[in-house]
Amino acid sequence: MTLTGPAMLRVAVPNKGSLSEPASQMLREAGYRQRSDSRELVLQDPDNATEFFFLRPRDIATYVGDGQLDVGITGRDLLLDSAAAATEILTLGFGGSTFRFAVRPGAADDERGIEGLRIATSYPGLVRAHLEQLGVSATVVRLDGAVETAVRLGVADVIADVVSTGTTLRQAGLTVIGEPILHSEAVLIQGDHTGPSPAVDQLVRRLNGVIVARGYVIFDYDVATALLEPACELTPGIESPTVSPLREEGWVAVRALVPRPDTNRVMDELYELGARGILVTDIHACRL
Repeated sequence: MTLTGPAMLRVAVPNKGSLSEPASQMLREAGYRQRSDSRELVLQDPDNATEFFFLRPRDIATYVGDGQLDVGITGRDLLLDSAAAATEILTLGFGGSTFRFAVRPGAADDERGIEGLRIATSYPGLVRAHLEQLGVSATVVRLDGAVETAVRLGVADVIADVVSTGTTLRQAGLTVIGEPILHSEAVLIQGDHTGPSPAVDQLVRRLNGVIVARGYVIFDYDVATALLEPACELTPGIESPTVSPLREEGWVAVRALVPRPDTNRVMDELYELGARGILVTDIHACRL
């Protein structure tokens, strides 16, 4: 008996690649069942009325845009390259990358200099849209992977590819030019055809809860009432700190969310201010 039906939320998840495991891990942290065998391509989670489809990241936007699936996790670059009828509804905070042009030194100084040249890329739709925006005419050569060798092999004069450290480009004798074409990361997308959905709203709330839990910690500390204002400036929280009176007159207890990367700096500054009993706690889940 299949559980698929009108009430089942259909979610596309990357099957392979750099987005696959982080996406599944985030969904696990959000309380959804995920596969234990990478060969599974469809997984039903009846407790959450959700069905997961594990697909090639490049295909996800197409399935969601065509209405076969309700939402999906993919890269912003893949979404824009597909030109699918789907919209980004939540950034997920992983899979960050920068998409840029690169050439042999002296071939072009900036994006205007690629006029009339051949550009090799695995993202032809994205590149063509960017060229149109720039008002630049060039020939786009589609390749699947390893585009950095295209110039050396004479297939292209320019490449447009994901750049992280730039090491691979330097090894190929290429240098980056111009501003980034795109800053990409993993995103949750929804089909333009899809109307309001309580199940999608719940998924977004849960994923937002994971994002906050990963990015923040809870600070608890005691501070003299006279020092409360500067202490709260150090720990403003997301909305406002919680302040409670202590038994000892003239002191209060403060609780607030603090960005995780700021943990040790804020602890030091609170201690120097005069706060005591400073405790930091991880967040496993939250709703804001």
